[in-house]
Amino acid sequence: MALTGRDKARPGGRRAVGLLAAGTAVVLALAAGGSVSQAAGTTGQESQSAVQAKKPKPTHTQIQLLAINDFHGNLEPATGSGGNINGIPAGGAAYLATYLKDLRAAAKAKGQDSVTVAAGDLIGASPLLSAAFHDEPTIEALNGMGLEAASVGNHEFDEGWHELLRMQTGGCLPDGDGQNNQNSCPDPKHPFTGAKFKYLSANVFFTNTQKTLFAPYTIKTFADGQKVGFIGMTLENTPNIVTKSGVDGLTFKDEVETANALVPVLKKKGVKSIVVLLHEGGFPADPKAYNSCPGISGPIVDINAGLDPEIDAIISGHTHTAYNCSLTDKAGKPRLVTSASSFGRLVTDVRLSIDNATGDVDRVNTLANNQIVTQDVVQDRKTAELIAKYKTLVAPIETKVIGHITTPSVVRTNDDSLESPLGNLIADAQLADPSVVSGGKAPVAAFMNPGGIRADLASTGGAVTFGQAFTVQPFNNFLVSMDMTGAQIKTLLEQQFSGVNGPDAPKFKVLQVAGITYTWNPAAAAGSKIVAGSIKIGGQPLVDGTSYRIVTNNFLSDGGDGFPAFTTATNKVFGGLDIDAFASYLTAHDPYTPVATDRISIGS
Repeated sequence: MALTGRDKARPGGRRAVGLLAAGTAVVLALAAGGSVSQAAGTTGQESQSAVQAKKPKPTHTQIQLLAINDFHGNLEPATGSGGNINGIPAGGAAYLATYLKDLRAAAKAKGQDSVTVAAGDLIGASPLLSAAFHDEPTIEALNGMGLEAASVGNHEFDEGWHELLRMQTGGCLPDGDGQNNQNSCPDPKHPFTGAKFKYLSANVFFTNTQKTLFAPYTIKTFADGQKVGFIGMTLENTPNIVTKSGVDGLTFKDEVETANALVPVLKKKGVKSIVVLLHEGGFPADPKAYNSCPGISGPIVDINAGLDPEIDAIISGHTHTAYNCSLTDKAGKPRLVTSASSFGRLVTDVRLSIDNATGDVDRVNTLANNQIVTQDVVQDRKTAELIAKYKTLVAPIETKVIGHITTPSVVRTNDDSLESPLGNLIADAQLADPSVVSGGKAPVAAFMNPGGIRADLASTGGAVTFGQAFTVQPFNNFLVSMDMTGAQIKTLLEQQFSGVNGPDAPKFKVLQVAGITYTWNPAAAAGSKIVAGSIKIGGQPLVDGTSYRIVTNNFLSDGGDGFPAFTTATNKVFGGLDIDAFASYLTAHDPYTPVATDRISIGS
């Protein structure tokens, strides 16, 4: 029975969702041990200690596990579809903090211990409120929420692994007091002290030493002596979707093989209850069924099938979807697999039921509920104060008007050819940016990855602020100009429909372009989807042997998103930040009117 609407908006009145049938949320009874009763002949004057001595020991211990994932620095509630669950406004750090406290209080009232964990991407691709300060505000907020352990996600590497280590240990960056619209430690009286919680990453190793970047696991020992081991797992595909320099010197290994190898290690330490915090996920057939998982597909299915049956639960993320599943492990037993959507809109409340006789999780009596973080509760005071402080500090950057648009917004929605008005605007801005001109040679074509366009470009009465522009492009990537031959550009365009971008991928990654036009055929085989003779640069047919100067961002330049053709380019020159090129273009073309999406077409 799935929970919907506001019937579970208060922790004290929640119904629990547990594991019986795969993909179905079922209400279960907690496994409780015995009750105190009065033996024959016992009087009211009998000592309390004698009564307690006759109380049978409980057969199970209930431990609360609270989990979030893919928070992405959303200290304030996200806007648009990212700010609700099935139409119910949800999310916001101050509301999330309240829910976590209330859920813990409800567990404590039942005599249950609690632990709070996360499955990656807590920072990175963040709104300006957090990103302007290198995500230090988000780490501070999570510290205040009582987070204890988190796996490392791919976006934790957005500013590189050295910066990620600083997120753990603390310290301030000498970033010029707001240079590049960022400012580490803006309040000199309160230096950044780092995360109080433990980052975990079992499958990320230094290539030269084979030591892990962070601890692979942590063990939590509860008041009754029960131990739970948490293994942190980073997306194996991270090197393909982050900037190369951010993971230089690191090796990312298979999630399943790494987790399975740690099972005997944990068992030797007396740990029989094991939870994997995995930054990878799946796609339920019904995305609204956040407390079940009908027809779930994606990497999580194969990962679950491969994980050791000794692993009792998987807290997952990455796909920004919500689900609460019972998936069968390879021993034929049910295993809890959950995800709490993204942006702090849900918190997963798990009640691990541990058999006191074996020390292992009793999976049939383990409960889970994806709780909507509604915005009709009192905000946590300290978190709200933290947000207010940083809102004051970021205001001069965020509210600066950089231009105007003649439509209410410029949308990233694709047409049938997978081209978008906003993609065209960003590509045009990159092509026009003077910072990538080298030796008097300016680029003639630009390429932008659609995954880097995080939101529609909004306006306030037609006025566009830097904060609104940053919401569209929050990564602070550098622009890179380079030389590519016509043959290399053909290969690049075919890579939009092959390899990791092939038809089995969740979506095609069709690059947004400027200065170039072409036609592609959806019915053609992979490797030959670009219609012969259709590619033109500057209105002229592409010539295989001719060298063309092109521009893109450093993420794509390193072969990100499955485009290795960029790595074969030569004479690379780094320019300025992509967000600066975007803002400057809007200023130079004030007011801006969206152009037609006629650069990419479909044909045969």
